Amino acid sequence: MSTFNGLLEEFPDIRVDFFRRIVDRRPPLACFLSHVHSDHLAGLESLRSPFVFCSAATRALLLRLERYPCRINYAKGILEARVQTYRHLKNILKPIPLETPTVLELEPGNSIRVTLFNANHCPGAVMFLFEGRDKAALYTGDVRSEPWFVNALTRSPSLVEYAYGLKTLDTIYLDTSFTEDVPFQTKAEGIRELLQKVAQYPSDTIFHFQAWTYGYEDVWIALSKALESKIHVDKYKVRVYKSLVADPAITKAGGACFPLATEAPALVGFVCGNAEHPGCLTTDINVRLHSCEKGNYCDTVRNSSVVWIQPIVAHLPGGGDVEEMGVGGGGDDLEREAELDLPTSDETQRLLELISDENAFPDQLKENIRSFLLAAVTNGRNIPLDLDVTDSGDDRKLMISNVVQALAQKSLTGIKRPSMEDPTGKGEALSNLITFPYSRHSSYPELCHLIEAFKPKDIWPCTVDPVDWSRNHKSIHTLFGRHCSGNQFRHDTIMESIAGVRNSAPRDVDTQMTASSEADTPVVGYPPSRSSLVPYLRQVSVDPDVGCSCPGKPALEDAGHLSSCQAAHRNVYDALSNSQCSSTSQTALDTRYSAFQTMLENLNGRDWRSIGIVSATDNHTMPEDELGLQ
Repeated sequence: MSTFNGLLEEFPDIRVDFFRRIVDRRPPLACFLSHVHSDHLAGLESLRSPFVFCSAATRALLLRLERYPCRINYAKGILEARVQTYRHLKNILKPIPLETPTVLELEPGNSIRVTLFNANHCPGAVMFLFEGRDKAALYTGDVRSEPWFVNALTRSPSLVEYAYGLKTLDTIYLDTSFTEDVPFQTKAEGIRELLQKVAQYPSDTIFHFQAWTYGYEDVWIALSKALESKIHVDKYKVRVYKSLVADPAITKAGGACFPLATEAPALVGFVCGNAEHPGCLTTDINVRLHSCEKGNYCDTVRNSSVVWIQPIVAHLPGGGDVEEMGVGGGGDDLEREAELDLPTSDETQRLLELISDENAFPDQLKENIRSFLLAAVTNGRNIPLDLDVTDSGDDRKLMISNVVQALAQKSLTGIKRPSMEDPTGKGEALSNLITFPYSRHSSYPELCHLIEAFKPKDIWPCTVDPVDWSRNHKSIHTLFGRHCSGNQFRHDTIMESIAGVRNSAPRDVDTQMTASSEADTPVVGYPPSRSSLVPYLRQVSVDPDVGCSCPGKPALEDAGHLSSCQAAHRNVYDALSNSQCSSTSQTALDTRYSAFQTMLENLNGRDWRSIGIVSATDNHTMPEDELGLQ
């Protein structure tokens, strides 16, 4: 999502997992939603567009989602009615059955075929196979491509021709949340480890599993079965999962009752003949297992000595743990903690300036926070701060010092050493915290296995940390090239173009870009917008009055160089402009550049000129009569 704004080059008339308006692009003819995690819902709440196609389970979940403040206020009696954020979309959300090739007419004479596949990520999560006009692209969304999963995909009737070389995928739009060459334990191995650990505790131990988002339902089911205890959850969760038992429209019409997600009957029960079979979730607090909401724990959890169960991503071969830090979003779904939302590079820059002014932290720690922020923002995801919003007062505003401290902690705890749960080896010192590996995203080796199975021509990464990729010389070619049938990777071309523009920029130009930890080296934001690249492109272009600004080339003296330089820089500009990144209008670029030039002239001691409040369309650069600014 975050690197291409839901735009597929092969199918420009549709949008996937991104629903905000994109400047200079016509509205999509159809939209597609892979699953309900919050980082895939950007702009959906205010969508004014044609149908949104998804799985039946995703539709059922989405229509019942409630924001944390709304459901808490309803539970307290402050609100008299539920506020279901996406309920108004019920007429445009159209479910498609899994593994069923479906032809959709986007407009007269323009159709595509789409097939949905289970993504092994959370209930309702799917991958999309798009086909049409001799093009084919597989969008994975968030996927956990365990070995069994890839083997099942290759046997699918709708994918077998791609798996066995009869056809070739043009592009796989890939979940690249993890690109370090570290193997992850499978979900089954993680559950086995968890069950072995909980079995060591006394039979009256109270456990609380911190399932802060969708995707851990199998853990609930396994724990409940192994400990022979139901799991206490709040009424909201029960109601949401009951929506997955059957489609109400079908049952009201007398149709058969089929679960929309395989986990649903085990969670909330089902009817077989005349007998009702309850599920493992309950609203009864008198049980051993709990997953009640953080900030609204039940009396049993508050008044007991609780053993906390917390998932991690994986155990490292060297003995450390990769913590689960909210990769893949979903923090708004079941649990709600304070999150830092940094949608623009300007806002990130302002926060970085505040952090730089904080004297309580050493320079190295500030640099760690800076790198952490840049990585998080370029991945397009909010940053969970481990600060409970319910403890922040009614207005839920956090002081900047608390935010900085939380960021400092986050920047240092990506990998931690495991604590000894039984240092004596005699079962005498059981910990009150149990961790177990359970990643909802693929490891790098698993991604390689998936790509090797289909050998596409190209790979486009859904998430990228440009600082990490640049520092460690990562690219699609180095990561996945050996598994692909093609050798030209569009993403690498874009990244190389950005690097070329960055390296040719004069050091004394204020580029309005955030600097990285490398001294005096500006980093172009990713995805690159024209607004962020204009200062570079203006400086490296050939002006007829001043000639070329490339280092070491005298102005207007080398006609051959000037011609080739102009062409090279124009190619860079065109490559970026034609990429799948959203762009700002030319009017906005001219406005910002004009303000930038005015600022330089003011600094050079020329006649002082005022600079208005620069907006995207220059609507606010004129004096406002009502404010007395004559």
